[in-house]
Amino acid sequence: MQRPILALLLTFTFLSSATFAADKPKTPKPTYANVTYGPHEKTKLDFWEAKGDGPRPLLVYIHGGGWIGGDKGRVGNIQPYLDKGISYASINYRLTGEASLPVPVHDAARAIQFIRSKAADWNIDKKKIALTGGSAGACTSMWLLYHDDLADPKAKDPVARESTRVIAAAVGGGQTSIDPKVIEPWLGPNVLKHAMIHKAVGGKSMQDVMDNYEKHEALYKEFSPYNHLTADDPPLLMTYGGNMKLPSENAGHGIHHPVYGVKMKEKADKTGTECHLLIPGVSKSKQYSNSNEFLMDKLLSKGS
Repeated sequence: MQRPILALLLTFTFLSSATFAADKPKTPKPTYANVTYGPHEKTKLDFWEAKGDGPRPLLVYIHGGGWIGGDKGRVGNIQPYLDKGISYASINYRLTGEASLPVPVHDAARAIQFIRSKAADWNIDKKKIALTGGSAGACTSMWLLYHDDLADPKAKDPVARESTRVIAAAVGGGQTSIDPKVIEPWLGPNVLKHAMIHKAVGGKSMQDVMDNYEKHEALYKEFSPYNHLTADDPPLLMTYGGNMKLPSENAGHGIHHPVYGVKMKEKADKTGTECHLLIPGVSKSKQYSNSNEFLMDKLLSKGS
């Protein structure tokens, strides 16, 4: 009797997996794939051109993975954006195993500049570029959203003369600070067990980093988006899971904890910057129920 039951379960599992795979939206083929935007092997991007009258708004996806892993191929369902006339790009960047901060974030900034330099060829509206991403991709997106423009008007490289500023960002599970002396009081000691925190600055371990904190302090402060928020910054929408337990239960919970969003939202409200925080059962927006609504509104608005 056991064999038929086992066979039935295996068949059910196979069919369920096949159904799930069939239901998952297929990512359309990029208009341009693996376009090099910098001198390094990882500095490549994919671009999907949307149809429409005039230059198109653009959404740029920055993948997560703690700046340790991840890939530009892990985009979600991009078809709704293309259907609305919003072009899409997904970028790779160097990871901390190859080069620690500032490299992963500055690569992403370079990608934005490169895309702007292709505006005429790719029919992009330079004034309507927004960002999205999760985890470390969210952290990078928020940093770019809030940081002063990195454009160098006097640069010999025409790409470096382009702006890094964007009009909005919608992110998930992002770290609003990576400074261990800030996030441990926020979240408890387990957050420091995540390799993202020590590898971000090239540390061998968290103990190594804390023993030499003064050496890494400037990088931690610079690449914490929370430190760059000012009243004139563009709008942000953040989403998080609903587990508000403190201290954080483990490294994975800590590195994506909703309190990151709570802290950013509190500061944004004090400065008067538009900021939306979605946490199930805890926080919602009066205007937007999800990231797609927010991004499409900002990118398609005539007033943007």
